Amino acid sequence: MADAISKEQAEELLKDILEWQVGDGGKVIAKTYKHEDFQNAVVFVNQVAKIAEEANHHPDIFIHNYNNVTISLTTHSAGGLSESDFLVAAKIDDL
Repeated sequence: MADAISKEQAEELLKDILEWQVGDGGKVIAKTYKHEDFQNAVVFVNQVAKIAEEANHHPDIFIHNYNNVTISLTTHSAGGLSESDFLVAAKIDDL
């Protein structure tokens, strides 16, 4: 089980991933990606799912306005953010 990191640690790790925001009192990071159309948004969601499964992570994923995908990451077993969330976020950004 991963240990939760402090809000200060989260702010420091945010410097390594672009446009992700800390929310829920420092327990979640989230980012919205805009795609060309709905089909590309769904392809992206499936790519994120592969990354998440490989990392044993379970993000919240929300498709809205037909081409926007918002992803929220947290480590449920830690009750907040862990370094793993930031590693998964970086892999998602590399898609």
